[in-house]
Amino acid sequence: MVSLVEAMRDRAIAADPVVVFSNVPGAPGLARASELGIATEVLDHKQVKPRSVHEAKVIEILKSYEVDLVCLAGYMRLLLPRLVGAFRNRIVNIHPSLLPAFPGLHAQRQALDHGARVTGCTVHFVDEECDHGPIILQAAVPVLEGDTEDSLSARILEQEHRIYPRSVALYFERRLTIERRRVRIAEPDPVGEEP
Repeated sequence: MVSLVEAMRDRAIAADPVVVFSNVPGAPGLARASELGIATEVLDHKQVKPRSVHEAKVIEILKSYEVDLVCLAGYMRLLLPRLVGAFRNRIVNIHPSLLPAFPGLHAQRQALDHGARVTGCTVHFVDEECDHGPIILQAAVPVLEGDTEDSLSARILEQEHRIYPRSVALYFERRLTIERRRVRIAEPDPVGEEP
């Protein structure tokens, strides 16, 4: 979240952060967002039930801020079809593996357990399935001899901080087009050239 906000503040992303939302009261990102002067909203999923009611309220909150793009970062719940549909092709997620390999929880541990020699991270559009939507960008990270889940996670995180802001920038530059399961990235318009 902080990497995205910093990229927006540096104008590497042509957008402004309007709200940081969490379903977990006391999540560290909320305090950090407040320090950065960004509005925060919390809707505890343990207090607002059933899940369909919780997600309807999430949609209401996000729409009240006129959110253009929802960027998931540490939101550890599968989104229901209603929420995905309300922001179709306007929700992105970062995942610590080279999808479609190692979806779901503990991707770094999965890579180690499977003896993978290369893993990485993926930014993708969110659809109704877990870690499944069309891929925007990926970065490969070698699995080193003696790696632990923590050491591998730290190297993957470095790449996440690089490709997540870049993916969001491409979205706001209107350079992403989804064709079935493939995301096409258009070349940037030449600057200063006569038509």
